[in-house]
Amino acid sequence: MSESDSADGDTEESPLEQIAAGVTMALIFLVAFGLLALDVAWFWVVFPVGFAGVLPAVIGLVRYYEQSTSTAESADDTDDPLETLKRQYARGEIDETEFERRLDGLLDSDSAAETAVDEPTPEPADSETARE
Repeated sequence: MSESDSADGDTEESPLEQIAAGVTMALIFLVAFGLLALDVAWFWVVFPVGFAGVLPAVIGLVRYYEQSTSTAESADDTDDPLETLKRQYARGEIDETEFERRLDGLLDSDSAAETAVDEPTPEPADSETARE
């Protein structure tokens, strides 16, 4: 692909797309020349059907697969409860009082988690000597 192709808005092919296209073209040639070797008169039909129908369908399926996996990964990256709460409020799923109540709950749970981490846990030997 040249620079002029990418400047026109064409996207660069992914490695999976290139592999799928290569395998599909190889199968098209294999079927067409196999039919030619078997002396089938209509072997040439495989070329237009393969290159105008099957190959674009395979490329479309690969792009759909890559797009669906990338959106799933980006959704996993935004599992932050605060971001989820902000999105719900922005979409109007919750009102302002509910937003503030949930926000206070999130902030309280964060501060409780921080203090629990900061407090040292007593050693078992220390607790035994304190009992005696």
